This record gives sequence, C-alpha cells and structure tokens, in this order.
Amino acid sequence: MLLPGRDSGCWFDTIALSGARTALVVGGVAGEGLQSAIAMGQLRTVIQALADLDLEPEEVLARLKETADRLASERAALPPSDALQGEELRAGCVYGVYDPFTRTCTVVRAGHPAPLAVGPDGRAVALDVPEGPGLFDADGGLFAPAAVTLEEGSVLAFGTGDLLPDEHAEERVTRVLADGVRSGRGLQQLGDDIVYALPDDTRSAGAALLLARTGTVSDHRVATWDLAQDRTTPATARLLVRDRLQGWGLDEDTVDATELIVSELVTNAVRYGTPPLRLRLLLDTTLTCEVHDGSTASPHLRHAHTVDEGGRGLFIVSRLAAHWGARHGPDGKVLWTEQKLPGSG
Repeated sequence: MLLPGRDSGCWFDTIALSGARTALVVGGVAGEGLQSAIAMGQLRTVIQALADLDLEPEEVLARLKETADRLASERAALPPSDALQGEELRAGCVYGVYDPFTRTCTVVRAGHPAPLAVGPDGRAVALDVPEGPGLFDADGGLFAPAAVTLEEGSVLAFGTGDLLPDEHAEERVTRVLADGVRSGRGLQQLGDDIVYALPDDTRSAGAALLLARTGTVSDHRVATWDLAQDRTTPATARLLVRDRLQGWGLDEDTVDATELIVSELVTNAVRYGTPPLRLRLLLDTTLTCEVHDGSTASPHLRHAHTVDEGGRGLFIVSRLAAHWGARHGPDGKVLWTEQKLPGSG
C-alpha cells in the first residue's frame, strides 16, 4: 500500500518471474513534487525491465544504479540557471526474489531498510542484508545479496525509509506483524494494523509498504525428470510430457504444442549443452516448461533461410509459447516457456 503524503517518490511492485518466482520491490526518491515523481517513474520502469531479464538480484540493483548515475549526470549537465542543476538526488531501493520451490527469499538493498520477516508462529526471522550504496551515491560499491529460508505461511514486510527509520520502528512493526500472524489476520488487515500504529509524522510524510505471505507449490502441480544426455532423449521427453499433461486433464492442442516445445528445448540441450539435464513442468494459471543443463552458453533466436536444414528450434518455441527466456545460475542455465491455458484469459 501507498500512504499519501509529502513524499511523492515512493513505489512498490510485485513482478511475476519464471519458475513461479516473485520479485518484491520497494523504493523511494527523496523530495517532494513533480521532479521526484518523474525520477521515481524512471527508476521503477527500469527495474521492471531488468526483472524481466531474469538477472540475479545483485545484478538488477547494479544495473539500476548505472541508470541512476546517468540520470544524475544529465542533471549535473544542466545550465547553472536551471533550478534542477543544483538539486540533490537521493534514492533507495530493496529488491527480493522469493522461490516457492526452495522457500528461499534472496534480498539485496541500495541505501534502503532491509525487509522484516515473521514466521507462521509469530516469531521474528533474522534478515541480515548488507546495505549497498544509495542509487544516486557518488561512491560506487557492491550489492551483496542475503538469502533466508522461510517456513510456509511466513510474512515479509518491505517498507520505505520513512516507515522503518530506526530500530525502534522496526521493533514496532515486527511486533504488530507477530501479533497479527498469531491471530490469523489477512495481509490487508496486517497492513491496516501497521498503518494505525505509525506516528502521525510518518503518515504525513508518506510511505510505501509491501506485505507478502510465503507459499509453496503443490507436488501434484509439478513434474520433474532427470534425463540422459543422449540423442534418444527428446523422444523420451515427449512421451513423459504427453503422459503427464493428459493426467492433468489438459486439452489435446495444449498437449501437442507442449510436446513440440519440449522436444525442441531438449534437443537444443542435448546438442549444445552439458550434463546434468533436467526437465520440469509446472501447472498453475499458465503451463511452464523448464529445461536445465550445465552449460552457461546463452541460446539465440535465429531466423533460418528457406534452404537451411536447422536453426528453427527457438523460433518454433517463440511462436508456440506466450513467453520464453533463459536464466542463469551457478550450476548452468534454464530455458523456460510459459503457455496460456484455455479459459485462463
């Protein structure tokens, strides 16, 4: 929620990522008026675009700071007669990614308070997130991530600096969260409880608050297979996928399209990737296919000529899937696709 006030530069976002993960973002540009709101809009747009690239959280904030540095340089280059030329820019941001499969939240911050966390039993969960430089700080620095494993039903609270200015404020918010979680209150009710507990000067200044309750993915909605790095593997993968999707009761058009997508992705991994090779299907509001292999080489979409015998795999995938992409990790990469399901809109 956004608390209206003098500060017009606060924002929050939840961004759906591949693999059922969710990015949680809260940030703020210091100051009042139109220029703070404009800078906020620029930073918010950039971080949404960076999140879509499936970058690691620390890289997202590093690239966001590069954008902030360019904005600061543009302002510094204004004529001395321009009132904005000497106006200081200050901004902070906290960015977290929650993975429901591992129940892990990875957080990084730039000149911004760390989030608070409370377990389903109401006990506070420590989140020791190193503080990185503010987005407009002249001194550069690294953004170090911190990861914490949370129990299902835990509550995360991301807030701006006006909401969590010191340890006393953090203790007050944590206490309200703990009491609310123990009594089974919903997120909207928890947010109201926190707002009512705030000092009056915080409400007049304005602030942003983002609450999220952790969950997991049902085993009945996921299928995972370890596959051999063998030329017969694409055919095996097609059979496994067809059997699973029919078991989930999906229509024949979706089954046929998914078979073709998986065949192309697995063929690509067998031909150009390295072990281990793993296939995962996830049924939610969309159908997600993921193929993992140990290579870090990024695939590229090619536009094959009429006489070319190959090079059409990812093009076919891009036509059948609503979204597709690649994400990298320390143990290789994942090629993923998302397909809309009939009746899902």
